[in-house]
Amino acid sequence: MLLSFADVKAALARTRWIAPSSSPSHSPSTPVPLHRPTIPVAQRTIVIDPGHGGIDPGAIGRTGTYEKHVVLSVADNFAEELGRLTGARVKLTRQTDIFLPLEERVAIAQGVKADLFVSVHADAAPEQSARGLSVYTLSEVASDRLSAALAHRENNVDALYGVNLQHVDQTVAKILFDLARRSTLNQSLALQHELVADLRSQTRLLDNPARSANFAVLRSPSVPAVLIETGFLSNGQDEALLCMPRYQRHMGLLLAHAVSDSINSALSA
Repeated sequence: MLLSFADVKAALARTRWIAPSSSPSHSPSTPVPLHRPTIPVAQRTIVIDPGHGGIDPGAIGRTGTYEKHVVLSVADNFAEELGRLTGARVKLTRQTDIFLPLEERVAIAQGVKADLFVSVHADAAPEQSARGLSVYTLSEVASDRLSAALAHRENNVDALYGVNLQHVDQTVAKILFDLARRSTLNQSLALQHELVADLRSQTRLLDNPARSANFAVLRSPSVPAVLIETGFLSNGQDEALLCMPRYQRHMGLLLAHAVSDSINSALSA
């Protein structure tokens, strides 16, 4: 069936979207400028997604720190400060210790017509020496082995806890993705670049902190999205910091100020 542009727009508005197999083969090295009016930050909607939760603890540090608890605290502080700084509508995908399927996290952002989706994590890395903050964008081909391993682990969460994500019509999904992905990826990349530049002088960063991988939670074709690893619970030094409520608040405030400084220029890219 041949779809009109109006049909596609209507489908995009109602589809709980999961990426087709034809997701981007790589992230472009630099964003491609697109001209669009700038929306005041106070009129934007931003969704912050604390990873994991409920029956899914996420990474567990060597001293027993649960990722799901760390990132909920960071995200709470992040959301509160970002709303205060910008006046934007800031929504959390979860506010308590509950399990949310990856699809539902994406659907929340699409349902509120989010201008930006930020997923917050504190994962485990294959190498215990890996530490520091990093920012990820979507790419079918991961930028490196660490990114590929993290995406594989995150994307298997729903299968592990009994959720089937493979029910979206792939033909429609491909059309929607191809229409929307270029602008969305450009904006995601622009935000990633600005966040890394802003945070470089504020906190320790992972080597090559701007990375990409095929994270399911970043696959909406219509909402610019980044995934932020605040550190790695597999590293003793990172875990010692991330388990401290004072540091969790510090990290949330850092992210809020970085996003506040970056959002308008990035989303107008």
